[in-house]
Amino acid sequence: MNNEWNFNFEDELHEECGVFGMYDFDGGDVASTIYYGLLALQHRGQESCGIAVSDTGSSKAKVSAHKGMGLCNEVFTPEILEGLCGDIGVGHVRYSTAGSSTRENAQPLVLNYLKGTLAMAHNGNLVNAPELKRELEYNGAIFQTTIDSEVIAYHIARERVKAATVEAAVVNAMKKLKGAYSLVIMSPRKIIGARDPYGFKPLCIGKRDNAYILVSESCALDTLGAEFVRDVCPGEVVTITKEGIVSDTSLCLVDKSKEARCIFEYIYFARPDSVFDGVSVYHSRMCAGRALAMDSPVEADLVVGVPESGNAAALGYSLQSGIPYGTAFVKNSYVGRTFIKPKQSNRESAVRIKLNVLKEAVMGKRVIMIDDSIVRGTTSALIVNMLRESGAKEVHIRISSPPFLHPCYFGTDIPNEDQLMAHNRTIEEIRDLLGADSLSYLKIERLNEMAEGLPICTACFSGDYPIEPPKEDIRGEYTE
Repeated sequence: MNNEWNFNFEDELHEECGVFGMYDFDGGDVASTIYYGLLALQHRGQESCGIAVSDTGSSKAKVSAHKGMGLCNEVFTPEILEGLCGDIGVGHVRYSTAGSSTRENAQPLVLNYLKGTLAMAHNGNLVNAPELKRELEYNGAIFQTTIDSEVIAYHIARERVKAATVEAAVVNAMKKLKGAYSLVIMSPRKIIGARDPYGFKPLCIGKRDNAYILVSESCALDTLGAEFVRDVCPGEVVTITKEGIVSDTSLCLVDKSKEARCIFEYIYFARPDSVFDGVSVYHSRMCAGRALAMDSPVEADLVVGVPESGNAAALGYSLQSGIPYGTAFVKNSYVGRTFIKPKQSNRESAVRIKLNVLKEAVMGKRVIMIDDSIVRGTTSALIVNMLRESGAKEVHIRISSPPFLHPCYFGTDIPNEDQLMAHNRTIEEIRDLLGADSLSYLKIERLNEMAEGLPICTACFSGDYPIEPPKEDIRGEYTE
C-alpha cells in the first residue's frame, strides 16, 4: 500500500457544462435573456462561454455568435449582446473535462453544411468519441476542435442530409452515441433538446410569456421569472417550433431499464435551488446530512458546512442530531471555483484565499465539519488545520458522499485511482492523513434515498459503470 501523499492545490471537482436554448415566438431578441440564464448556470463552468442566435423571420437564416474564454460578464458586454439579434438562440458555459481549455473548444459550435446552419451546445462526455471521430476522419472530415461535441454535431449534420427533419437526424445520430449528453440544438427555425437514454445530465423545459426555454437546471428559470414546465425525459427528443413544443414518441430512445442519473448532480454540481427530475437538490443534501447523523453520530458542540455544497448537508445533520448548526467559514465571494492558483513556492494557500475561519465560532469547541467529498484530500487537510489553528478542540469530518474509488467517463473530472485519496487506504489511514479526530463517509446504500428512488449512476464509488468504460482514456489532462 502506498501511503505517500503529494500536495496538490487542485483538489475539487469541476462541474462539466451548462446549456441553454430559447425561442421567442413574439420575435423579440433572446441574447440578453440567454446571457442572464448563463449567469445562473455559471457554477457549471467558468472556463468559457458563448451565445449563438438566429432570426427566424429572415429568409437567409444567418447565425450570429460570440464566445470567448472566461466568465459570462467578462466575455459579454452590453454592446456585444445588442449586436446578437435573433428570436432563437443557444448558449453554453464550459469547464473542460475532455478537450483542452482553448477558445476553439468554446461552445456553442456553429456548423455550415449542405442543409444550412446548425448551432449546438452539449453537456457531457461520450465514451465512444474516438471511434466516431476516426469514422468521420476516414471520410474526409476536418476537425476544428478537440472536443467530442464536434463529433456529435458532425454526425447530426451527416444524418440530416438523408433525414426528413433535423429532429430525425438527431435521433439517428443518437443511436451511434455512447455516453452522457444533454444537447440543445438550433436549426434556422427550430430548437431541439435531447437527453441521452441514461439521463446522466439534467435538461428541463421552461416557459416565459410567449417563449419556450431549454436549460440544464431549473434554477435558471427562477432567475428569469420563467415557469418550469417539465424535465426532458432520458432518451427523449423535444422540438420547439413556431407551433409550440412537440415530443414525438417515435423519435425517442426511452428505455427506463437504462436510466442512470449522475448522483453528483444532487451531491455537488447542481445549485441547491434546482430540482432535477422531480427531486429537490436541497432536499437531497439535507437527506444526506440526516443519514450521516444517524449512521455516524459523534458528540460535539457545533455542526458546520464547507461552503457552499456542504451547508445543506450540515443543516440536515444538525436537525437530526440536535447539535447546533453554525457558520465557521467566511467565503470570498469574489473568487470563483477557478482562479489563478498561487505557486506552491508562495506562502499563500489557495484554500485560505477562498475561505477564512471565524475564530470566535469554533474556539474551544468540538466541531463536526460536513463536506460533499474528498478527492485528493489536500483541501480537507488544510481546512482541518485552519480549524485547529483557530482554536477548535476537536474536528470530526463527515462526508456527504461515499469514498471516491474510480474515475468518471461521463463528464465529471474525477481523476484516476492512484490520485484519489481513498484508493488503497482505509478510513483510519485517511483520517490520520487529514489530521481529523474522526472521519465517516455516507454509506453507498443511502444514495438511493438522496435520489428518492430514481435510478442513478454510482460508478465513481462502486465501479459499477452503466456503460462499459472506454479502452482509451478520453477525459483529457487534469489540472495538477
